[in-house]
Amino acid sequence: MGDDAGLRQAADDAVAAVTADADEHVGLVARVVRGGPAAPPSSPDVLLDAAWGLADRRHGLGMTPRHRFATASGCKGFTALAVLSLVADGTLGLATTARSLLGADLPLISDDVTVEHLLSHRSGIGEYLDDDADVSDYLMPVPVHALVDPEDYLPILDGFPQAFAPGTGFAYCNGGFVVLSVLAQRAAGVPFHELVRTRVLEPAGMTSSGYPRSDALPGDAAVGYVRVDGQWRSNVHHLPVVGGGDGGAYTTTLDMEQFWDALLGGRIVPDDLVARLRRAPQGPGGPGEGYAYGLGLWLRDGGALVLQGEDSGVSFWSAHEPATGLTWTVAGTTADAAWPVVRALREALAG
Repeated sequence: MGDDAGLRQAADDAVAAVTADADEHVGLVARVVRGGPAAPPSSPDVLLDAAWGLADRRHGLGMTPRHRFATASGCKGFTALAVLSLVADGTLGLATTARSLLGADLPLISDDVTVEHLLSHRSGIGEYLDDDADVSDYLMPVPVHALVDPEDYLPILDGFPQAFAPGTGFAYCNGGFVVLSVLAQRAAGVPFHELVRTRVLEPAGMTSSGYPRSDALPGDAAVGYVRVDGQWRSNVHHLPVVGGGDGGAYTTTLDMEQFWDALLGGRIVPDDLVARLRRAPQGPGGPGEGYAYGLGLWLRDGGALVLQGEDSGVSFWSAHEPATGLTWTVAGTTADAAWPVVRALREALAG
């Protein structure tokens, strides 16, 4: 085992470009391994395990490879698997309608929207969050400290009409995954965060992952930053105080390695559901640009499985490539930091 010199140089060069364009204190982590899910039970070959910059600007704390970091939408995969675990035990079905559990709540959601529609971003429900807005804006229409439980989102999910009939198109929808978190805890009678912990994180051995409050982060969690009025500020006022169905969990590079291994090893949901989430639903429309979308994760050309997220003070990418056995995760403490590193590593790995 050991760092691959070419990968490290590519990552270092990309980080240098990030800090030149942004700030020398941007925090980044990256880990690349070969092996794991593609070739059990051999130990993975660690090609890169590195960190750069600061995890906490206020206290001048350096980032380490073991720091926890936010995932933004990357944890939609956790939500999807918690829901699919309920499908596996018969508590929910892919054909279960949202209305059957919502009752009179969110009346603008069509009665024929199903769990599968929501998981695949083919529900057509109105979106509560503008993904194209400037990340420095304060986007939550209610105080962020009020958003703790999925039920807390009902007032801000309401009032958005269907954009298209369920199953007739594709539109990435954060609100759909918040609705899934509401459905999951109502169906199971168990709080959403507990469902994710017991049905996804614990089976995967992800001991450093979860949904800490942003105003009470553990000491080994990196702080996200956003530039407001020309100054870097923490993102604590920009995002829900506790992550939910559409994003906000914290994890580590090692835990993401555990995640892919457990997912593809059938330790979170059965193999038939793993196969189902890796298959893009048929229908008009789609993400395009070399991507498809399964149930809770992105599918790249060549069969790679991807979780990714971007938000105020967060950039996150984690992927497993079954064809090569590569698993790699990159995360940054600004909305833009991770992407040059992702591109540089992809080019280096392809070469």
